Amino acid sequence: MNIHQDPYMNFADMGPEEMGFLQQATGELSEDQKRYFYMVYSSKRKNANEILIFTLLGFAGVAGIHRFVLGQIGMGILYFLTGGLCVVGTIVDLVNNKSLTLKYNKEMAYESHRMAILSNQK
Repeated sequence: MNIHQDPYMNFADMGPEEMGFLQQATGELSEDQKRYFYMVYSSKRKNANEILIFTLLGFAGVAGIHRFVLGQIGMGILYFLTGGLCVVGTIVDLVNNKSLTLKYNKEMAYESHRMAILSNQK
């Protein structure tokens, strides 16, 4: 099977919400733009299991690493200095790690979409 026919095969942990979002985002793109989109998106996309592991490191005394990985530098510093907001923030993020990852991946999809559109305008 060709990657351009079913590009979602590369993302083993992709949920239905993310898949639907990507199908909608790439609907009006040409084949070259879709190829470029998936190349860029796959390099920026985060795996929910990796974010879960980074969140668990908060209990080992390194709170906030998951926020740094997700590009939330201010929250990462706050978590680091307050011990994961006294561990409560780390517990909340542990429960919500999939939604944090989905939010990040959607932002990266928007960014990748803009880059794909601009790739053929040169």
